[in-house]
Amino acid sequence: MNDDLNNQLAIKIIDVKKQYGDVQALKGISFDVKKGEMFGLVGPDGAGKTTTIRLLCGLLTPSAGSVEIFGMDLVKQKSQVQKNIGYLSQKFSLYGDLTIDENIEFFATIHGVKNYHERRNELLEYTRLTEFRKRLAENLSGGMKQKLALACTLIHKPKIIFLDEPTTGVDPVSRRDFWKILSNLIKDGITIFMSTPYLDEAERCNRVALLNEGKVISFSTPKNIKESLDKQIIEIVCSPILLAYKVIKEKSSFEIQMFGDRINIAVNNYEKDFTILESMLVEAGVQLIDHRVIPTSLENVFIHLISQNN
Repeated sequence: MNDDLNNQLAIKIIDVKKQYGDVQALKGISFDVKKGEMFGLVGPDGAGKTTTIRLLCGLLTPSAGSVEIFGMDLVKQKSQVQKNIGYLSQKFSLYGDLTIDENIEFFATIHGVKNYHERRNELLEYTRLTEFRKRLAENLSGGMKQKLALACTLIHKPKIIFLDEPTTGVDPVSRRDFWKILSNLIKDGITIFMSTPYLDEAERCNRVALLNEGKVISFSTPKNIKESLDKQIIEIVCSPILLAYKVIKEKSSFEIQMFGDRINIAVNNYEKDFTILESMLVEAGVQLIDHRVIPTSLENVFIHLISQNN
């Protein structure tokens, strides 16, 4: 990697491993994050997302491998690195008996930000919390707590923020508001590194790393990752759906996934394979109500990659 490319990077992580006793949480992961991009680390629970973020924040030390943040060695220059980052954990510790204003003031103090009043006003406006600034944190909704947590994370003007599953458990409206705020942060030049179990959220990122069982199984733009799947996706609506799922799972080698009242099946050839699917379902007494070929999603690719690695 040449120096010009290194200068464009916020994060460079090379062959990083993390061991907890006999458990290998990270098994040699490598990727980079460009300055000013929104980067998504995507994977199920237990994939190693939180371990990766805590490691990148300097809260954990890698068992092997190297990490650079803005060209600084994370292990050797940890205190310098941490001045440039903000971290919003899954269980961000707001103080319920303090108001919104007081919580932000507290975090400004621990980050050594002295003239924080104007910055606080900007952040409250940004997160649409100004009219609630005197409300105790314990009396806020889940979405408002997340926005307050983000304001506290941003009070010291970090160059990069790490968000660990920031929208988990947040209602759809607050989730949408949160994404609007993140989009504005990107316009301001802040680098955003977020983990999420939601593959629809990952579609919004500039680039993503798909993580499973401590390994990066794909790393590129969402578009490139989706185009890497050389299959067609058939979506079917049928009844009873659980019987249909069971039949396809047990009597074929097709990759299959259920989304509510619909089933996605990855096939090599629509014309040939749908005929096989249709006769299989009819024979089992399943009523096929509707079907169509749909665009490939990140979730389709993720399931495919996991099945290939098992």
